[in-house]
Amino acid sequence: MPLPLNPAMAATAVSPVPEAARWIEGHAHSADFPLINVSQAAPTAPPPEPLRIAMAETLLSEAASHLYGPDLGLHDLREELAAKTSAMYGGTVEASQVAIMSGCNQAFAAAVATLAGPGDEVLLPTPWYFNHKMWLDMSSIGAIPLPTDDELLPDPLAAKARITDRTRAIVLVTPNNPGGVEYPPERIAAFRDLARAHGLALIVDETYRDFRVGSDAPHNLFADPDWADTVIHLYSFSKAYRLTGHRVGALASSRARLVHVEKFIDSVTICASQIGQRGALWGLRHLDDWIASERCEILGRRAAILEHFPRLEARGWQLRGCGAFFAYVEHPFDLPADALARRLVAEAGVLCLPGTMFEPDGSPSGAQHLRLAYANIDSTQIADLIDRLESVEITP
Repeated sequence: MPLPLNPAMAATAVSPVPEAARWIEGHAHSADFPLINVSQAAPTAPPPEPLRIAMAETLLSEAASHLYGPDLGLHDLREELAAKTSAMYGGTVEASQVAIMSGCNQAFAAAVATLAGPGDEVLLPTPWYFNHKMWLDMSSIGAIPLPTDDELLPDPLAAKARITDRTRAIVLVTPNNPGGVEYPPERIAAFRDLARAHGLALIVDETYRDFRVGSDAPHNLFADPDWADTVIHLYSFSKAYRLTGHRVGALASSRARLVHVEKFIDSVTICASQIGQRGALWGLRHLDDWIASERCEILGRRAAILEHFPRLEARGWQLRGCGAFFAYVEHPFDLPADALARRLVAEAGVLCLPGTMFEPDGSPSGAQHLRLAYANIDSTQIADLIDRLESVEITP
C-alpha cells in the first residue's frame, strides 16, 4: 500500500522549470545550432570575483559562518538593507522590521503562512508567478486570479470586486515575472489604499527591482510612516549578486509580524545561509557600481528585444511586456502554448515556458502566450532567437 499523500500537495502543479528541462531530453543540438535556453531567469554566471573572494575569506577566517545564526538574520545585514531601502525609497525602514530569509520564495511562503490558512484567499494578478500559485495550492489557500489589462497591469477596481470575507492579501510582483512590466507608483499606492481599507496585506515582491528601466524610486510606500500596518515587502539578493545557490532573500514588515515570521524560519531552515548572508552584506557595501553595470547590460538586452521584435510582429506575434529579465509574447499559432513550447525545442532549438504555466487551467490567454527569459543570453543571441522564431511554421 502506498504511503499517504497530502491531497493539497497532490493537486499542486509540477514545478515548471524542472518540467521544461525534461523537454530537452533526447534532443541533440549541435555547436552550429545550439539550444537557446530562455526558460529560466536565474543567472548562470557566478558572482563577481571580488565577492567570491570575500566569501571565501569569510569561510576560512570566520568561525561563526559555519554555525547557526539568528533566526531573523545577521544584524549587520538587516541594518544595511534597512538603510539602503530607506534611502532608495525616501522612507523609513528599521532593521527591526527586516527579516533575512532563505531566498525570496521562502519570504513569500513565510508572509503567507502568517496571514492565511486553509480556506482563505489571496488575490494574484495573472499572469502570475507560478511558485506563488504553487505555495498557495499546497497550503490549501485559494489563489484568486486577478486579470490584467492589455499592458499587463492589474486594476484596483477589479481587485475590489474580488475581495470577500475570506480574502487575506493582494500580491504584486514588480517588475513583473513573467510579464516584465513595471507597475507605476500611483497604481501600487492605489492597491495599498485598497488593502488598507479592507484590512488586508499588500505583498509587494520586488525581486527584480535592480534591473528596472526607470531610475526613480519604484514607489513611495515606505514614505508612509504607517507602511508596516499593510505592506509586506519582499526582496532577493539572488538576482542582484548572482547568489542563487546561496539562498538569501528578505522580508520587511511590522515588528509584530516578524515575531510569527521567526516561528516559520525556526521550523524550516533555522537561519538563512551564513556564507550567503555575509556575501549579501559585502555586496551591499561594495557592489553598487557593479550592479549599475549589470543593469545597463540587462537594459541593453531589453533594447535588443525591442529592436528585433518588429520582425515577429510582421508574422502575427505581439509583445505584451518587456522588462527586467523577461519578454511576454503572444504567438500567432492555432496551437496551445504548452504544445507549442515543446515543439519549439525540436523545430527551433528554443526552450521557453508557455503561458499555461502562468495562468489558471483552461485560460485562453495562457494558451496564447510564451515567456522568454533573456537573463542569460546576450544581444547577439537575442537576434538569433528572433531569427529562429521568425522562421517557425506551425500547423496543428
